[in-house]
Amino acid sequence: MHKNPAAEDLRVFTAVVRKASFGGAATELGTSPAYVSKRIRLLEQDLQVKLLHRTTRRVAVTEEGERVFHWAQRILDDMEQLMQEVAVTRSEPRGLLRVSSSFGFGRQIVAPALSRLVEQHPGLQVRLEVFDRLVDVAGEGFDLDVRVGDEIAPHLIARRLADNHRVLCAAPAYLQRKGTPRSVADLAAHDCLVIKERDHPFGVWRLRSGAQEESVKVRGPLSANNGEMAVQWAVDGRGVVLRSLWDVGAHLQAGRLVQVLPQWQQEANVWAVYPTRLERSAKVRVCVEFLQAHFRTGWGAQRAGAHGEGSA
Repeated sequence: MHKNPAAEDLRVFTAVVRKASFGGAATELGTSPAYVSKRIRLLEQDLQVKLLHRTTRRVAVTEEGERVFHWAQRILDDMEQLMQEVAVTRSEPRGLLRVSSSFGFGRQIVAPALSRLVEQHPGLQVRLEVFDRLVDVAGEGFDLDVRVGDEIAPHLIARRLADNHRVLCAAPAYLQRKGTPRSVADLAAHDCLVIKERDHPFGVWRLRSGAQEESVKVRGPLSANNGEMAVQWAVDGRGVVLRSLWDVGAHLQAGRLVQVLPQWQQEANVWAVYPTRLERSAKVRVCVEFLQAHFRTGWGAQRAGAHGEGSA
């Protein structure tokens, strides 16, 4: 028995036909090739026809696929007109919004912001999940990933939410005992508090000073996948830590930590990453715009009150 195909499957299929590849369709749609393959497989199951011939280099459309392609274009055009006519209903976000982020940043910064978001939009339900790894946004069913760090895959859609960078610091007791590093290369001989980042090689610190960039392999007796623990170890005098300025600002002001190599820092801006364009989803668009405004007006206040960045 044939099932009515899902509009999303038809949209994915037309993109594959236009691009003649799963990878090209994934790039156009802002999703992953695995997601594209899954949607095509479901569409073929629903229609009980083979739509595509797949080779290692190219995707060719079958005769049945050609007919489905023409009908799919017509159906999607009609649906687009329908959505334009009822666009006013999309101005207010409704339904479940699934958001992901890293451990500490999600708990300390993103969670309070989302609390204010649902207060302003009572028709919205938000589910926040935190991880110590990068998330496949579309493949794992998330609408939005709020991440710290500038290494973002080119096929993803991203908007910068806030400027941010990480600095090097250590406790005065540690510097008195071990000495103060005078160059990036000196860090290799110091006890460094290494954190397992979502998007960086373990134990490699990439630093920038103006137009100059350097990388150094660091190590130490303590490492973690949580920034709160690493910062506390630094305060305890266990080594040098690389954390966001808002994350360690209160410790620096109180003298519990001292910035070292202040001319060197690591870019770690805050981004919203999502699989589909904002105009297609009111809930994602409203959330991204809210976070952007929230960080623009409340970023300084949250820096002072935050005590952990997690793995971000």
